[in-house]
Amino acid sequence: MITTVVFDLDDTLYDEIEYCKSGFTAVAEFFAELPEAPPAERIFGALWEQFTAGNRTNTFNAALDELGISYDDKRIKEMVNVYRNHIPRIKLPEDSRDVFCELRVKYTLALLTDGFLPAQKLKVQSLGIEKYFKCIVYTEQLGREFWKPSPAGFEKIIQILNAKPEDMVYIADNEKKDFIAPNKLGFLTVQLIRSARIHTSISAESRAKARCVIHKISQLPALLDEL
Repeated sequence: MITTVVFDLDDTLYDEIEYCKSGFTAVAEFFAELPEAPPAERIFGALWEQFTAGNRTNTFNAALDELGISYDDKRIKEMVNVYRNHIPRIKLPEDSRDVFCELRVKYTLALLTDGFLPAQKLKVQSLGIEKYFKCIVYTEQLGREFWKPSPAGFEKIIQILNAKPEDMVYIADNEKKDFIAPNKLGFLTVQLIRSARIHTSISAESRAKARCVIHKISQLPALLDEL
């Protein structure tokens, strides 16, 4: 019997691309205040062009090159810090809120998320979702080596909630890393494929695939009732 529903955060409870827009806006506004810098709108445009073209590893460097702005490692690090530590301009979608309100009547809710700790905590605060969860595990607090697909975060939730894996469900988006550990531990796994999701890679490994797939979070309550 399902007793516990564990959620991923990014691209599961909201569209992560909205966070990216917020972060690049914060970086553009920061950089525009520097002497002889171009307007924030132009800086954002260069950053967004790189990101949407698929450049996810050296976005800042490539954007500054495009703008003809000289920089060093210190400047790039400043931009990364602004991105990770800014207060996100993101909101919890209404369908996610409705699902929380419906599910918490029947189940214990928890959150498990990877990512740099300040950024993940600021996302949770901006979305206003702490109140829905009995347990929140930031894998960064366990150590970078315990990010998914490590089972450590899932084992921590099992320990905190004193729950049985076979009575737990994990809902997430990224087939490359999200479902390997919970599948092995005995969770029921559900992949949510949001239309605006960032991570679209497909894994060839059967152990990486979720047992169920939905395309709207509003479909989750009915799925859990069926199971």
